[in-house]
Amino acid sequence: MATETKIPFDETYIRTFSSGRGEPDWLTARRLEALELTERLPLPKPEKTKIDKWNFTEFARHTVDSAPYAALDDLPEAVKALIEAGEGTKNLYVQRNHTPAYVSLSDELKEKGVIFTDIFTAAREHGDLLKNYFMTAVKPDEHRLVALHAALLNGGVFVYVPKNVEIETPLQAVYIQDEDDIALFNHVIIVAEDNSRVVFVENYISASREGKAVVNVVAEVFAQANASVFFTAVDHLAKGTTTYVNRRGIAGRDGRIEWALGLMNDGNTVSENITRLVGDGSFGDTKTVAVSRGEQVQNFTTSVVHYGKHTEGYILKHGVVRDSATSIFNGIGKIEHGASKSNAEQESRVLMLSEKARGDANPILLIDEDDVMAGHAASVGRIDPIQLYYLMSRGIPRRDAERLIIHGFLAPVVEAIPLEGVKNQLIEVIERKVQS
Repeated sequence: MATETKIPFDETYIRTFSSGRGEPDWLTARRLEALELTERLPLPKPEKTKIDKWNFTEFARHTVDSAPYAALDDLPEAVKALIEAGEGTKNLYVQRNHTPAYVSLSDELKEKGVIFTDIFTAAREHGDLLKNYFMTAVKPDEHRLVALHAALLNGGVFVYVPKNVEIETPLQAVYIQDEDDIALFNHVIIVAEDNSRVVFVENYISASREGKAVVNVVAEVFAQANASVFFTAVDHLAKGTTTYVNRRGIAGRDGRIEWALGLMNDGNTVSENITRLVGDGSFGDTKTVAVSRGEQVQNFTTSVVHYGKHTEGYILKHGVVRDSATSIFNGIGKIEHGASKSNAEQESRVLMLSEKARGDANPILLIDEDDVMAGHAASVGRIDPIQLYYLMSRGIPRRDAERLIIHGFLAPVVEAIPLEGVKNQLIEVIERKVQS
């Protein structure tokens, strides 16, 4: 039985916040149901990481919205650097703390029935559609952190792509945290109907690097029959921020979900990424890079679960750990009974740059079907001295040689990012975290 834990929020707060956003009754009811669960559900138990002392509930109550941005020129320089000039500015969402601060969607996509808006506008204007997907891939009763998320939701976006619509230009969302001691409970839903295609890119940025904060993110991705979703994220939150991230996808028949995740937070982080290959012929590919430094603790669990026949699932995770940091990489490939002719492959590699750094790679294969293919590879170690010697023998200083090796090690995810501004940001963050 779970130990009861009192949280500093009650029904009155939830109702007041919900009514202030003009939310429909069904969403308020779901919030209150989740609130009841928070006091009796246990925390998740990530492998080899104790999170019971982490701060998930101590933060200031949301009271006042931040100021929106009237035009693109008003955006912070750090945000402007992420945005592609021209077409990239037409499909953009910027959130400042809890406030939808800038929203833009091209007329062409609007005419095709595409929806790209903040989660609260979606609840008010597209409630019946949102209701069909909200908290269905991730259930509020899974554990306390998900229940907290459902109860205290205060940001996020909704993307809907109708049948047969292929979006050529990536949709981009940028979330700015520039206040201390706040909490961000962001919810992202992406729905790609049959034969549709979308690329979604999101960034989390801490403009304030001091104080403490809580970030609790849930993303639900649905790729229906023969649909394709490419989801890219770069998370770069401050040292004092405790982060929980749960990104989950469900792929239908011949559907594709691909993830390219740069997990660069400076605070303690627990991350879950699960792709469920439900339909026959569906495909899932998850590429993740992470850099840990200081004394931070990070735990990353990636899972691909095969239900349909002829499904393919791939996991690639590369991490760099320095100082006294700890990074745990858990990879799970699961093939359910009946998912014949499926293929589950994974690779987890951790590079440790300091004596006190701790890296751990745990590949797991769970196979309940005979007629399948599966494999895994894992390694934890230091920079290859042969590679280092080779570069230095060509006149490259040791520090630069190490930097080149690290960038090559992390390149599989960096090169997969579809926007140059976001790719450059990730490279800069890697530089700072590795060299500082």
